[in-house]
Amino acid sequence: MANNTINEDGTILRDATTRYRKATREDGGAHGAFDAETRRSGGTPKAVVSVERGTAPERIANILGTDTSVSIRKRSMFDGERLVQLADSYIPTDVAEAAGIEQVDTGVGGIISRMAEAGFAQAEAVEYVQLRPATGQVAELLGVEPDTDLIEITHIGYTVEGRAVEATVHTLAPGWVLRYDVPLA
Repeated sequence: MANNTINEDGTILRDATTRYRKATREDGGAHGAFDAETRRSGGTPKAVVSVERGTAPERIANILGTDTSVSIRKRSMFDGERLVQLADSYIPTDVAEAAGIEQVDTGVGGIISRMAEAGFAQAEAVEYVQLRPATGQVAELLGVEPDTDLIEITHIGYTVEGRAVEATVHTLAPGWVLRYDVPLA
């Protein structure tokens, strides 16, 4: 089964082929894809989570089709004591309220499972990958020099009706390799 693996040298291989499927996210009672993948590769997942309402950055607000307040879930994600990524999720307020995901612990399967239970099942995920220079705060948190290029993944979850119900910006610490498996037939 494709997923994230942490190699002996600390390199993290991210394979998004199946990571958002229910069975993967909920494997062994995991509270989302990161939790399941880190445990499966022998690591110790930990997330420091804060939840608030606020305004999404303009590009995220455009993706979500809203200029009003959104629910923002900010996560520092660790393997043991090693910070491996920052992940900020932006969720339309009506979706967050209906799914009950404005608390720190969203239960088995994480926010995607809670959204599905509330009628906002994600049928498609689109991810944009780009390099972004680390800002002062991000650089300090991830232990790199300011302006160091880091991989940023913007993950967007869409319902079958085409509504964007989640936009998550993942900023990866150094040491990640992204793998893509695209069926050609």
